[in-house]
Amino acid sequence: MRTGDAGRALGLDFGTTNSVAALAGAGAAPELVEFAGERATGAVFRSALCFWRNEDAHGGLSAEAGPWAIAEYLAFPKDSRFIQSFKSVAASGNFEHASIFDRRLRFEDLGRLFLEKLVAHSGGRLDSRPRRIVVGRPVQYAGAHPDPALARERYDRMFEGFGAEIHYVYEPLGAAFSYAARLTRPATILVADFGGGTSDFSIVQVAEPGSARRCIPLGTAGIGIAGDRFDYRILDRLVLPMLGKGGAYRSFGKTLEIPRSYFADFGDWSRLALMRNRRTMDELARLRTGALDPAAIDRMIAVIENELGYPLYDAVGRLKRTLSSEERAHFHFAGGGLEIEADVTRAALESWIAEDLARIEAVVDRALASAGVSPKDIDRVFLTGGSSLIPAIRRIFAGRFGAGLIAAGGELTSIAHGLAMIGQEENIAEWSS
Repeated sequence: MRTGDAGRALGLDFGTTNSVAALAGAGAAPELVEFAGERATGAVFRSALCFWRNEDAHGGLSAEAGPWAIAEYLAFPKDSRFIQSFKSVAASGNFEHASIFDRRLRFEDLGRLFLEKLVAHSGGRLDSRPRRIVVGRPVQYAGAHPDPALARERYDRMFEGFGAEIHYVYEPLGAAFSYAARLTRPATILVADFGGGTSDFSIVQVAEPGSARRCIPLGTAGIGIAGDRFDYRILDRLVLPMLGKGGAYRSFGKTLEIPRSYFADFGDWSRLALMRNRRTMDELARLRTGALDPAAIDRMIAVIENELGYPLYDAVGRLKRTLSSEERAHFHFAGGGLEIEADVTRAALESWIAEDLARIEAVVDRALASAGVSPKDIDRVFLTGGSSLIPAIRRIFAGRFGAGLIAAGGELTSIAHGLAMIGQEENIAEWSS
């Protein structure tokens, strides 16, 4: 970024699935950054990267991001490496680097490259450096044992040099600031942000319009369960049994269960995207020779060899979105010799994610407790994030707080909008995490 526009603030919602940016000038309402070009999808920029070999490029490797990454991958799936949801490993000590062909890229390397491409596709709107950049971060990072200090170090390295001032704010607080602009009277609000990797909650006291300090955070809580986990539940029921999960193989006269680690890889981009390597493929070839159902292992090998991770998850995502508005949907996936057809009801999906929903509801209780309020003290509930559209999630809040208190809108853009507004505040430290 060039230095300039000293009065501007940039709000950046760097999301697990999608990223959104908003710019706000001094005293002006924030405006979403619309990306430019044939592949552009409005203000939403997919959090994805695609790499391919290019002898003329620096280091022999070319890359694209966002919808351009998806297009490049779909055109040449076998000659590229596609990575999405890399934010989900920000706090993971087990993740050291991604092996892309013969290069090893750390989290911050991926992040800087992603930011570079995001700026390049902004139609010039992000070429100059704003005075402040306010980056959203989850309340609770994704992963089994997330390390927030490690995530902060990686974020710092990722955003180093990106802006004059870098501030981090909890994502639901950004959404709260955006929603507060709609209110005309004081209220205690609960903001629930359901993203791809995490579900985060904030309780905020909103003062009268024109007050010196419009919003006061009271409490927060979060959990590393959200849309990606729901996607994996669908995979686990509809796809993984066809790839050998639950099956067995013979080894040295014993019948053993096929290692579950292979199937866990299908729920983690950092492993699934990189399974097409000689060691893994040799392991699967040996596993096939002893499998009681070798055809299932053949199908798993075909999914990996043909780089079918993206179309597989795309089919899962379409099913999930359809079941958010319909009671029944048809699942279809075909590729690499594997074809799956299934009719799925909304009730079935809700039974698959019931345990996850119960854990999410328990975190809502933690958020209320951290704020020192009870459900009856909440005047409004604002739901945001793509997974907030799932009916079972909305029922949780309707049952706890009353359907009449629930508000929604800007599911993919409210966080960035609010972060830019926070960037206009005189004392941003009151919001920084």
